[in-house]
This record gives sequence, structure tokens and C-alpha cells, in this order.
Amino acid sequence: PSPIMPPARNPKSKTAKKVETKKVAVANPLFPSTPRNHRVGGDIRPKNRDLSRFVRWPRNVRLQRQKKILLQRLKVPPAIQQFSTTLDKNQAAELFKLLVKYQPETKEAKAERLEQAAAAAAKGENATSGAPPAVLKYGLKHVTTLIEQKKATMVVIAHDVDPIELVVWLPALCRKMNVPFCIVKGKARLGTLVHKKNCAVVALTANNTEDNIKCAQLKTNFMEQFNNTVVRRWGGGHMGLKTVAKLEKRRKAVEAEAAKIAAGRR
Repeated sequence: PSPIMPPARNPKSKTAKKVETKKVAVANPLFPSTPRNHRVGGDIRPKNRDLSRFVRWPRNVRLQRQKKILLQRLKVPPAIQQFSTTLDKNQAAELFKLLVKYQPETKEAKAERLEQAAAAAAKGENATSGAPPAVLKYGLKHVTTLIEQKKATMVVIAHDVDPIELVVWLPALCRKMNVPFCIVKGKARLGTLVHKKNCAVVALTANNTEDNIKCAQLKTNFMEQFNNTVVRRWGGGHMGLKTVAKLEKRRKAVEAEAAKIAAGRR
């Protein structure tokens, strides 16, 4: 038998490939397209947008902010609340302008003074050092001893000592010993006076003759503002915006319900 041959293919029946024509979008010259590049070194973020909420802040910054919020929310006893009342800007400027004159000598100045004294002693000269100059006294134990002995004439306490228990009793001691004291912002600023990073408290035991009037004026102000004014009110207890709004909404609902009951009784 003759072999069965496959049917011949019709070239016309072959499906012709459709040529797709892409429509080119005509760009509007009034509104040019500016695609953003979000990679490193790409487009710059808008200037006026505050992105601080999305920043992962360091742990110490978060602790500072959480502590500040807690001090606003919780009830703060008067012994701690008194440290929120500090000298104003003008009074603090006058005080530090006076205290900067009584800075203790630095390590370099002390080494130079000792070298000069040793050189004078080697030459056989009689080096008379004289009375020590009036300088600031610092250190919590040292200042406490000066207050108890009534040698301190003026005490300056930092408002942000941590833990606050270190100095929370110091205002009461100054009042008992009748020593003028004040509370200033902050411990780092006091530290610059005594060449340290921080300083909780400094005291002045003596002053120069030309500063008698200024010291007397400051002492009078401190006695009136701090020694004779005892803080007896509690601090804190301020709720957040959401809590305040929720309590206000609840109060209005209670008042509306009471008004309905009163209207029904009539």
C-alpha cells in the first residue's frame, strides 16, 4: 500500500504575528515628570518637613524625654518641686559674672606656682606666698561641712543633679543655718566655674573688697527668693492631650445624661 502522506500546509492559514504598536505618551510641557530617586545620595528631602518622629534617637536622649514626660504626669512632692524654681536669666548672668572672678586655679597654674616656689627656695630666697586667695569651694561633702560650720556666705545649687537625693536636703540645711542659697540651671554650667564637667553645688566663703556691694545685694535677693520662701505645693499631675480630651468628652456625656434625667422628672 502507498504510504499516507501528511496533508500539505496552506501558507495562507498560518497565523500572522500581530505587530504591536506602542502608543507614545506625549509629555505635557506644563507638568514635567520628575521621578524621585530614593537611593543614597539621591533626591533631597523637603526642607520644611519635620521628620523627627521617624528618627531613632540615642538611648540617653529617649531617657531624658521620657523622664521629662513622667515629671509632668506624676505628682511631684514639694521637696523635689522646689528645684524647678530657679534664678531667671538676668539674675543668673549677674551671679556667674561675679563667681567667674573666684575660679580656683587650674592644674597648670598650680604646677607653675609650685615650680616658681621651688626655684625661689633653691636660690635661697624667702618666698612669701601670703594669704590664700578667695576662691569657690566645691564638692558636696566639703560644702556641707562649710554650711554646718557657718563658714559659707553664699551657696549655689544646680537644679538637675541626678539622682536628686544628693541635694534634696541641702536647701533645708541652708535655711536652718541661715546661709543664703539659690538654685540655678544647671550642673554643667557650675562645672565650668571649677574646671570640671559637672558640679552639684558651689559655695563662696569670702569675697574681695570691691565685690562687697554686689555680694550683699545678691544675698538679700537670695534670702527673699529662696530662704524665706518655702515651696509647699506639689508639682506634676498634668495629663496629655488625649487624656484631657477623653476626660472632657466623658464630663460632657455625664452632664448630658444628668440633664435628661432632670428633664424627665419635670
